Amino acid sequence: MTQELQGMRVGILATDGVERVELDLPRGALLGAGAKTEILSLHPGEIQARQFDLNGAGTFPVDRLIADASVGDYDALLLPGGTMNPDQLRMDRDAVRFVKDFMASGKPVASICHGPWTLVEADAVRGRRLTCWPSIRTDLRNAGAEVVTDQEVVVDGQLTTSRGPADLPAFCAAVVEQFARSHHPVPG
Repeated sequence: MTQELQGMRVGILATDGVERVELDLPRGALLGAGAKTEILSLHPGEIQARQFDLNGAGTFPVDRLIADASVGDYDALLLPGGTMNPDQLRMDRDAVRFVKDFMASGKPVASICHGPWTLVEADAVRGRRLTCWPSIRTDLRNAGAEVVTDQEVVVDGQLTTSRGPADLPAFCAAVVEQFARSHHPVPG
């Protein structure tokens, strides 16, 4: 276990329909590197996770409502996918505002699968290079993004993106690396 993210606070924005593995594995990598994580959501209590969008996959306790969260409370942001999760988030004014403000802050943001849908709604992909699940590529292109289809992970400045569950090992490693860079900037 390494501690390169010791003292870092990471917000995980998710709601009902989140793809369990896309929240669990990156959060585990972040915790293993010493970060503290909080699940931010639209409602209190628990959120329902899914497996392959179709099957129930348990729940996650909500740590804080997105309406009560501030960008200043977190050093980085994780946007897991699943189809229903970001579809609901992009319809919520507080979630979209938070993502827009987070991107404007310059702090690192990581998103996988359908997660970039919320970035699209926040008008935060224009002129950026990223990857995503195949079914939302057109949405990203229409929002002004350059979509990469043949890479497991794409890093563009503060933004780290990945295509889906098959890319999770590469995504988790890249997220820890990118978050660590922002947490411990290299001089020069």
